[in-house]
Amino acid sequence: MERTRFSISLTLILVSTLCIHSTFAQDYTRWNLPEGAKARIGKGFIREIAYSPDGTRLAVASSIGTWIYDAQTGEELDLLTGHTEYVRSVAFSPDGLGLASGSRDRTVRLWDARTGNHLHTLKGHTESILSVSFSPDGHMLASGSRDTTIRFWDARTGAHLQVLEGHRDEVNSVAFSPDGQILASGSEDTSVRLWEVRTGARLRMFEGHEREVNSVVFSPDGQTLASGSDDGTIRFWDARPGAHLQVLEGHIGYVKSVAFSPDGQTLASGGYGEIHLWDVRTSRHLRTLETHPWVVNSIAFSPDGQTLASSKNWDDTIHLWDIHTGDHLYTLAEHRSWTWSGVVFSPDGQTLVGRSWQEIRLWDANTGTHLRTLTGHTGDVWSVAFSPDGQTLVSRSWQEIRLWDANTGRDLHTRALPGHPDGNHIVSFSPDGMTSASKSWISEQDFTIRLWDEETGERLHTLEGHTGFVVNVVFSPDGKMLASRSQDETVRLWDVRTGTHLHTLEARMDWMRIWVPYGQALAFGPDGLTLANGGYDNIVRLWDVGTARNLHMLMGHTDTVRSVAFSQDGQTVASGGDPKDKTIRLWDAKTGTHLRTLDGHTGAVDSIVFSPDGFTLASGSRDQTVLLWELTPVSPEQKKTAGDINADGIVNIQDLVLVAANFGKHGQNVADVNSDGIVNIQDLTLVAGAIGDAAGAPSTWGSDLEVALTRDQVERWLYQARRVNLTDLAFQRGLLVLEQLLTTLTPKETTLLPNYPNPFNPETWLPYQLAKPAYVNISIYAADGKLIRTLELGYQSAGIYESRSRAAYWDGRNTLGEPVASGVYFYTLTAGDFTATRKMLIRK
Repeated sequence: MERTRFSISLTLILVSTLCIHSTFAQDYTRWNLPEGAKARIGKGFIREIAYSPDGTRLAVASSIGTWIYDAQTGEELDLLTGHTEYVRSVAFSPDGLGLASGSRDRTVRLWDARTGNHLHTLKGHTESILSVSFSPDGHMLASGSRDTTIRFWDARTGAHLQVLEGHRDEVNSVAFSPDGQILASGSEDTSVRLWEVRTGARLRMFEGHEREVNSVVFSPDGQTLASGSDDGTIRFWDARPGAHLQVLEGHIGYVKSVAFSPDGQTLASGGYGEIHLWDVRTSRHLRTLETHPWVVNSIAFSPDGQTLASSKNWDDTIHLWDIHTGDHLYTLAEHRSWTWSGVVFSPDGQTLVGRSWQEIRLWDANTGTHLRTLTGHTGDVWSVAFSPDGQTLVSRSWQEIRLWDANTGRDLHTRALPGHPDGNHIVSFSPDGMTSASKSWISEQDFTIRLWDEETGERLHTLEGHTGFVVNVVFSPDGKMLASRSQDETVRLWDVRTGTHLHTLEARMDWMRIWVPYGQALAFGPDGLTLANGGYDNIVRLWDVGTARNLHMLMGHTDTVRSVAFSQDGQTVASGGDPKDKTIRLWDAKTGTHLRTLDGHTGAVDSIVFSPDGFTLASGSRDQTVLLWELTPVSPEQKKTAGDINADGIVNIQDLVLVAANFGKHGQNVADVNSDGIVNIQDLTLVAGAIGDAAGAPSTWGSDLEVALTRDQVERWLYQARRVNLTDLAFQRGLLVLEQLLTTLTPKETTLLPNYPNPFNPETWLPYQLAKPAYVNISIYAADGKLIRTLELGYQSAGIYESRSRAAYWDGRNTLGEPVASGVYFYTLTAGDFTATRKMLIRK
């Protein structure tokens, strides 16, 4: 009877929760947004969940931060952001006042659990943090990492205390014993290890699992340790003597998480497709709570032991269960994984659409409010598109196309897709919907593209030429041209009417790093005259499609470019980066100038799209969120030539000096040419590169020399620039221009300059200046005066010999070609009657 009243009360709470929850929907979409973003769609996927000690809150480690929920009502209370990668693990301190989060960004963060304020960032691990755990007294924190180590930290100050080493592979789980004297760790090396907390000494090692250990937990009395493994078993160990007690079998696959009930009588285990409850005393299986196709990656008991919370991957939901009956109580919060790519705006810009495996979701593009979900596809939905009038939505899966009423969500029509030999294919439609292009999905046999008449279903052409599987196909805005991007590292342009191959362009695609078809690194400009494609060399290339001429190489990303898009007016190109980058960069499509960097996703940016009015950019990421960014269009009078710091319409030495005058300044600054937040030698060199062709540089200085540059200034700039050693073409161009500038400043005297780099291993450059022509050689001596090598440089004219192409080069070898040992060496320049000696150091 008591349980019946509890269930009725809980039902009433849940009904009210569903009503209340919608009122918060618009609020959390704006919590802790990155600068420049106006809304967030989605909450990111879940890695781990933890109850607060009083049972009132749930902390959820997600791909975008740590969410805090009211455990009774489901209300979102806070989102703690600051990690730059996925949050893998989360734990409350025993008093509930503190919270720790461990991330793939290799840091642990400590938070005030009451206010959400960030307290400390703990650094030391060299790989992802996989598990965090507080000691029972709350004074210490333990973290396990993919770098195979465990680290102890002072939980109050964040100070690093100790490193525990011994595991041969990543440490997936750490747990303190109830008395705080022992730490248990489970590893991918299949072992469970116990450590003495006071000294860090290893006490014992448990072996028996056949695959990696994912989770370890002590029973409340500290007598028993449970471990769950990818071998599908749970094992009980006697924590003190170290004896193996019992094996629990029943899971059909992995066991990802294990948890004891607060009274120690029940063990819960989550694995592939199911949650099991076990009687700890008898090891008897009690019940199965759920069977489904997804892995349960985290489980946690409420402090009163009445409820179990679980999360599962892929659909990323949190479920609460009645422990005594096995009944599913409710879904507390949804972190549904919904899109990696295919984000599109409706023609009027009011609606945003994305895919969610077999679902299609529509949101209000201004507020991020969820409008409706369209279901019916039996396979994963690969792409979605609006009809030109915005009334119909077209969705494509592997085997079918569906038409939907965009206003009501009603399913209008379903038809099968035209076939490829392997049966798996992706389809793109021409803008007028009359022609479609299909390609196989990662086929090792079929590298073709097929064009189809949508009215008759007739195959029009088979486009052959690629020698690797085709990743993307995209129609030009007028539908007359098709671009295809392939694993063979080319982009091919085709005439749609005739099927004729027009041009082959460089693609730079590493198929091992592009999980097709999700990458969208290919896009036509709105006029159809320009094509953009991204590559694994971190560069966006802009092409003239008529001549196949490369217009610009947009450089700035630090990882593979996964997505590109043009604004509706064709003035701006947006590009999204891979996981090591995660940024969105905006570029001037005419000049190739970098305009702005948008930073906020914690995963690769697989999809970007501009709204029709150009005021909003939507970005879809593998962190399973979409960010809506507010854009301020740049008027023509606001635009200026790249590198024109003083906006006088010309890039010249005055702009160089303005950059130099701002060296070291942080934040927004007109002299920060590459927009990396600081004015430095890179900005100066890029400005130099914008002055003019290197060969013509001397004639461009003119009266600008009244700025009173000195040879010493330019030498310093060159020295600093060479130390950066960037291969960026614009940067290298800047180096050449600076060298040309230096040649106009005739050396007043012959000088031997410091070698670079120094110390070095194994090569270095020996720069010098000649005030007059002379026969030149450089002799290299060991510290004891022994001659090691003589570099005969021949007769040289007066000038500057400082760049790598002009300075003397030493490869660290003696006259016999043998590498010399580490140590101090001297080099002497002889030029006519001039002699000078300097010291250098080789360090191996």
